[in-house]
Amino acid sequence: MSGLAAFVILSVGTLLEALVVVCAVRRKLFRRYFFLNLYMILCAFASLGRWQVLKQEGLKSLSYRYFYFYSDAVLTIALFFGLISLYMFVFEEMKLERYFRLGAVVLLAGTCWFSYAVVSQSSHKMLTYFAFELSQNLYFVGLVLTYVLWAAILKLRETRTLLVQLVLSLGVFFGASAATYSVSNLHPTLFSYVHNLMPIMGCLLPLSWAYAFWRVPDDARLTPARLAVVPR
Repeated sequence: MSGLAAFVILSVGTLLEALVVVCAVRRKLFRRYFFLNLYMILCAFASLGRWQVLKQEGLKSLSYRYFYFYSDAVLTIALFFGLISLYMFVFEEMKLERYFRLGAVVLLAGTCWFSYAVVSQSSHKMLTYFAFELSQNLYFVGLVLTYVLWAAILKLRETRTLLVQLVLSLGVFFGASAATYSVSNLHPTLFSYVHNLMPIMGCLLPLSWAYAFWRVPDDARLTPARLAVVPR
């Protein structure tokens, strides 16, 4: 990917991330989905920072790579808490918010410890390896938690259209991101090619959320039969 293409993708991603927040504010959903909007705001600032590094150092520079993975680790943590907030919506009638918050902190701490244990033997740019490993592990944890949440949605027959669309798009994003990191680990020679896909995939999540906040009414409901296909 050329520097111009990377700049265009970063610009499009930043505009889409800002659009998500604008749509949420317009629909008066900013506070309700605060952590999702906070994630989008952080993404916009991270994109601006990446653009500055890209402009000064270039796409293939170590500075850009380091900044990318450091910022990605922070963003993944923010998205992790956004996912936990969706759990609270699905289980809000059961009054389990306290347990979800505690579980999120414990799970995040455990993931950080595991990531540190994996890279603790390395003495070269350990912080960079930790950021990479933490992002990779959190994407995998997020993927698992998203599909557990989807199973709960089916089990509880959750029919709120907006919530269902947010969860589904998040599952696709976590799945694609986890697959990208897995491929780069299994085939290091493909890292540069796989790495180019991450900014592109990063545009898809804000695009789907912006559409959901803009077009889907907060009180819209799905019929239970449309949540799952039952084989005959």
